[in-house]
Amino acid sequence: MENLVFSLNATMPIFLTMLIGLALKKLGLFSESFVNVLNKFVFTAALPALLFQDISSADFYDVWDGKFVLFCFCATLICIFAAMGLSFLLKNKALQGEFIQASYRSSAAILGIAFIQNIYGNSGMAPLMIIATVPLYNVMAVVTLSFFRPDRGKFSKGLLLSTLRGIVTNPIILGILAGMLWSVLRIPKPVILDKTVENLGCLATPLGLMAMGASFEYKKAFSNIKPALCCSVLKLFVFCAVFLPLAVFLGFRQEALIAILVMLGSSTTVSCFIMAKNMGYEGTLTSSAIMITTFFSAFTLTGWLYLLKTLALI
Repeated sequence: MENLVFSLNATMPIFLTMLIGLALKKLGLFSESFVNVLNKFVFTAALPALLFQDISSADFYDVWDGKFVLFCFCATLICIFAAMGLSFLLKNKALQGEFIQASYRSSAAILGIAFIQNIYGNSGMAPLMIIATVPLYNVMAVVTLSFFRPDRGKFSKGLLLSTLRGIVTNPIILGILAGMLWSVLRIPKPVILDKTVENLGCLATPLGLMAMGASFEYKKAFSNIKPALCCSVLKLFVFCAVFLPLAVFLGFRQEALIAILVMLGSSTTVSCFIMAKNMGYEGTLTSSAIMITTFFSAFTLTGWLYLLKTLALI
């Protein structure tokens, strides 16, 4: 019972905050345009500030873990190729690109930080997990969506270069790198700067979660239901079942294991839908996977946390 209470305390506040965002939209306090602005604010300002604050306040040489970063990168890459292989089993080949992307791309930034903060009080290993996965997420999304797009036209090098530029200028990555540089050089932080960045950063988690909740449209969850369910099973169960035991075997514990869990088993990120639509896909499979994984991850992540806590791994 104690382990179950621990797991519920870790997951329920996060998903209840998302439900608040959904409720506020239903009540008319959040419009669709406001939710879009809110997502942009969290992505470009609040979340980078939070990551900068946590990393710059820590000793870089204590925080850096090359083994952890390599594990996150390799596990993500294997998940991508596994989803790619399974996509060839689809009857409708036009869905391959959407299927692959929706199966591996996680809401790693917002949910990873939210979970670790909720349990341990800081972002912990989440920034290192983001460094290992977010650039790979974006590059491989462009590659797979271009290669498997319905018209099967010529691969766009310009689109890939544009994505690489987007990664280099990604606010989250920049916030992490700035924090690492600050920590490595041991630059002193004036109290005024420290408090200002902290005030901005503390908005990231609640606003980000409410924006995710407000983006939920349950009616879309029933479009392309069979392939969407396959994506969801991969996302919430299969990848976790394969890589969590390996992570434990390699010695990862506490916040490192939580970061790996969220990387593998959190809901499909909303940005998948935006990218799929912009690259010529219908988008219904992606939106269905987002809705299904967002709803069921409240239960599956609680279950995984309960298992890890019962085994005294976190």
